[in-house]
Amino acid sequence: MEETVTNRAGQAPILQQVTDDILAPLWKPGRGYWLLLLLSFSLIVIGGYIWSRLINTGLGLWGITRPSGWGIDIATFVFWVGIAHSGTLISAILYLFGVSWRASISRTAEAMTVFAVMTAGLFPVMHLGRSWFFYWLIPYPNERQLWVNFRSPLIWDVFAVGTYFTISLFFWYMGMIPDLAIIRDRNTGWKRSIYGFLARGWSGTGIQWRHYKAAYLLLASLATPLVISVHSVVSWDFAMGIVPGWHSTIFAPYFVAGAIFSGLAMVCTLVIPLRRAFKLEAYITLDHFNQLAKMLLFMSFIVTYAYAVEFFIAWYTGDPIERASFYYRAFGSYTVLFWIMIACNSILPLLLLSKKMRCNMKVLFSISLLINVGMYLERFMIIPVSLAHDFNPYIWHLYKPTIYEYGVLAGSFGFFSFWFLLFIKFLPAIPIFEVKELLHSHSAGKLEAAGK
Repeated sequence: MEETVTNRAGQAPILQQVTDDILAPLWKPGRGYWLLLLLSFSLIVIGGYIWSRLINTGLGLWGITRPSGWGIDIATFVFWVGIAHSGTLISAILYLFGVSWRASISRTAEAMTVFAVMTAGLFPVMHLGRSWFFYWLIPYPNERQLWVNFRSPLIWDVFAVGTYFTISLFFWYMGMIPDLAIIRDRNTGWKRSIYGFLARGWSGTGIQWRHYKAAYLLLASLATPLVISVHSVVSWDFAMGIVPGWHSTIFAPYFVAGAIFSGLAMVCTLVIPLRRAFKLEAYITLDHFNQLAKMLLFMSFIVTYAYAVEFFIAWYTGDPIERASFYYRAFGSYTVLFWIMIACNSILPLLLLSKKMRCNMKVLFSISLLINVGMYLERFMIIPVSLAHDFNPYIWHLYKPTIYEYGVLAGSFGFFSFWFLLFIKFLPAIPIFEVKELLHSHSAGKLEAAGK
């Protein structure tokens, strides 16, 4: 039987109740959950149908053409890779620094990382046109005696994103092993067998905990450099080109800051409804959102600074082509989208200077949702808009996404949501053992202070 933690104020949080509350979504997710799951699956079907049409018809089904050879597909790829970054930030980096408030949201952030990388990986394969030849991107001995072209940005992405996905998956799974053992002990039959296999014989002995802590620390240390390296590699896809607005040394830190910014916003977008739907207010508190909102505000300042530096560099260089490219972003055919991006990423987050706004769930959810919109528009402005106004005015082109591109974009959100909803149904969204550790340490601290 699980013990209770008692303090002298007469409050006694029951550890058994902690387990029951966190595992409640696994037993009774509710009618709204199944409706969302059905909606997500419907979007996947739409995206899958468009992909099949793309294979039969070719990339001409999309709006990409000269000079905009990259469109919504690559913009969406960069968006989803960026979303994945805050999962590692919250889980790994804050864990290494011993930040306790990360515990209640770390599992959701880690799951978001894995599913966002899975979603991002679909788009380079889709962009190939002949998707069934995607294995040509993998360096392996073959009868054709061919090797991949390591100078191709597509190959860089395969290695960077593949490594990030592998480490993130192991890090996410390693953190769930103690909780999987709890679910195993609460099930019977085939469910017990599956969770038992995933728990890898966990029994909670002292030796297991010692090895677990060492392995978790090692994976956190491995995952931390990936926050910088992976999205830096993605940024080099563009910075290594000579397209006006791309060839810049600021792209690596600029992309990393934007990735963390959009990822933190997505964490808020996911956790706020999760907290309310499953009544987890006792475990995901207003203080958690207050800390997240502070990080959002800080990253907004960095992203805004990057925007200003981009335009300053374009002016300072004196290059008329570079100046024309950035002028076109702000005042050209896509001017409305540009200023919506500025409003969402630089102006709206200023509301978070107020603690009242940071702790208002409706306001924070709205701001985080709009930040996601703004960050997607940022990727759109960087990729197809920059290509649309290249060096040669003769081939300038107004890129307009087709209905098929919007359908694939919707399908990507359905794909991500589908896996996230399955995660909520079959795995604990909050690390049970970490919450209990915090309760123990908090109660022990109060008892020690009272004794003095």
